Amino acid sequence: MSPRSLPGHDTRVVELRVPGLVGVTGEQLLDSVATVTVDGDAAGELVRPADRMRRPAPGPVLQALGRSLPRTLEGYLWGKMTSGGAVKATWALLFPFSLANVAHGMLPAPAGRPGRVLLGVCRALLRVVGLLLTALLITQLGVISLDLIAAQCLGGTEDCLPWVPGWLRESEQLRMAMGILPPLAVVVAMHRVSVVSWRHAGVRPSAAVRPGGERSGTPRRLAGDVLRPGPNAAILRTLHTVTSLLCVALLPLGGPFTRQDDPLAQVVWIVDLVLLVLVFVAVAALDDVAADLRRVFPRPARAVAVGVAGLLVPAAGFAGSPLGAGRAGLDSMTEGILAALVLAWLGFASLLVPLALTARRGWKDLPHRLRPWLGGWAAAPTVLLACLIGAGFGAGLAISVRELLDASALALPDSYQGITLLWGAGTIAALVLWTGFRTIALPLRRRRRGIPPIVRLLHDDHEDQKEAARAWATAILERKHMHRLVAALALFLAGIAAVLITRRIAGWEVPVELRLLDDLGVVALGVLAAGLLRVVYTAARQAGRSRHLGALADLVFFWPRRAHPIVPPSYALKVVPDLVERAQHHLAEPNTRVVLAGYSHGGLLALIAAARLTDVCPPDQVERLGLITAGTPAQWGYQRAFPSLLPTAELAELFGRLAGRWRGLCRGTDPFGGGVTTWRHQVVAGKLLGVGYTPDGDISPLAPAIRGPSSALIIGGDHWLADPVARQPDVDRRWAPGVLRHSDYLVDPEWDHAVAIAAGLARPETAAAKHDGEQTSWLSDLPRLH
Repeated sequence: MSPRSLPGHDTRVVELRVPGLVGVTGEQLLDSVATVTVDGDAAGELVRPADRMRRPAPGPVLQALGRSLPRTLEGYLWGKMTSGGAVKATWALLFPFSLANVAHGMLPAPAGRPGRVLLGVCRALLRVVGLLLTALLITQLGVISLDLIAAQCLGGTEDCLPWVPGWLRESEQLRMAMGILPPLAVVVAMHRVSVVSWRHAGVRPSAAVRPGGERSGTPRRLAGDVLRPGPNAAILRTLHTVTSLLCVALLPLGGPFTRQDDPLAQVVWIVDLVLLVLVFVAVAALDDVAADLRRVFPRPARAVAVGVAGLLVPAAGFAGSPLGAGRAGLDSMTEGILAALVLAWLGFASLLVPLALTARRGWKDLPHRLRPWLGGWAAAPTVLLACLIGAGFGAGLAISVRELLDASALALPDSYQGITLLWGAGTIAALVLWTGFRTIALPLRRRRRGIPPIVRLLHDDHEDQKEAARAWATAILERKHMHRLVAALALFLAGIAAVLITRRIAGWEVPVELRLLDDLGVVALGVLAAGLLRVVYTAARQAGRSRHLGALADLVFFWPRRAHPIVPPSYALKVVPDLVERAQHHLAEPNTRVVLAGYSHGGLLALIAAARLTDVCPPDQVERLGLITAGTPAQWGYQRAFPSLLPTAELAELFGRLAGRWRGLCRGTDPFGGGVTTWRHQVVAGKLLGVGYTPDGDISPLAPAIRGPSSALIIGGDHWLADPVARQPDVDRRWAPGVLRHSDYLVDPEWDHAVAIAAGLARPETAAAKHDGEQTSWLSDLPRLH
């Protein structure tokens, strides 16, 4: 520690908190009666506690160094980027599109030319899947508006929508225009969503800062370094918009497989198909031809391409077949897109196997709990879920519209029966898996494991031990096996889909015994569409009711537009630079120590911001920087699901650059959070041992856990909190009764202790010590990463 960073009489601590759940107010985040905005913008507000005059007030003092130190509390509220208002509420309908970007982040990144080639092909297939999902949504909307309503309902008997005037029913051109306008409006809305971006006005450094303070032109790798904007997002957005318009133009022409007799319709049809083929080729080869496309098609040229595709829509409407004649063509168009999705997914899932095996050499020496999910193959079930949800939502919306019209005689595409059977089987399988998990797996684990030794260390009361042990068993099973259950369900549905496709090709009739699955699937899809629309409506009208929708958005909208551009902008691309800039603002004062404190998903944002700060700040400022992650799923979740985002070696290096000032607050009862800096815990001779990151940037066995000022166990950088919270009337701090799981980390007395350590004003006893001799012989064969 340099002399300039030693604590003095004027030392103060700035605790910058980052929430992780939408709906969190400034008062909840700062544990204050009132707050006031002190900086930021409309999307990301920086708030402080306020007095009765709405003036910024000092935070509670921090007990450290044997005295009371001033502490400034600040909170960064970023929830407005993912929720609030009718427009943002409708972003939930883009969930299947966002899953394509999530799968892009799950791809392993192997070294060597063969691995890079496989990675490029997998990314190309992901972009093709994203483009097919866009085409599927537009086509399914066209089935509803052009076929179901304009052609069948308004073109049939007057029993369907009897209030519609007769002149509209008699005018075929008006009904065709009415059927084309809804998909066209959706195309415009999707394009508007895709051009929205959160902007950060700060200047970003272009070179890394080495430990000695000199700058280098080649920045080193950082935790979260792959989280950067997609370089080809603008071109990809144009290609998706053109595809959407071309699909709308195909609707009045009866789809791509309907032969055209009219010369004008034939010309429009051929031009449309040729452009579609060129777009798909460009999307697949985008990584290789993006530079050429940017040069050949600058922004004005891309606007012209969108205009040409837009002109094909009225031309197709003018030359299109009479309403009702293209119903079979629309059915075949839907089936063709679904078939292309199946083929693209099969290719992606197959190539992901050798890609994961190629990347295995980079993580095969890691313990099992740090290895990627499903051996690096987790992206395949994620893409499959995106396809199933995308197809299911469109079919469910069509079924719901038909029920609202109260016209069961209206015909839907034959392929929808396969979707309903698939969702019926999936509903039963999900119920069976969840019931078995809750009624068989949980009781078996509780009886087999009993009360874990670590729970006995945390709790003295026997009743507290039993209550905590039950919650520990539930949380451990969910953290360890929930992704396996989801993957198993997705693969089961893939098998059912293969059977249904075979049935469709062979022309087999659905057995009477499976009619129940069909009916159950109709109900499930109707509930899916209606429930999602209801959530969107509720979130748009009542911001406080949007927590579940926001939690879902927090997960999928975290990722940049790499595989699919028609998604809301990545809030992380703004939050992280904003946190870096605010921390640098405070660190510029030599007497100030900054602690980035992230809760839940906010801990991930704080972690990435801290990694960048250690790279762009001079050493004397890094020595005054600390990090707290509370209830953060960094280790069991993001580190395993997205191996390129948080590599173990980079996290160990970050812990070393912070010299152990990265503290992780965790509970064993928390199904979402968990330990972030330690693993392989064992209780030996009444002592909690484990492996984790060390202050020198290494990975090795750790000293036995020690007791914090409260009943927490501190091992390495992790503070394992007692849950239920032990009653300690001698501690001047409020506490919450009962099992808290993922909530109320701030009420634990260990929070202030962790802040003091992260600020470099205290350190746990023997925190940097390493075990040797007989006490750590059980870990002597562990590989070292450095």
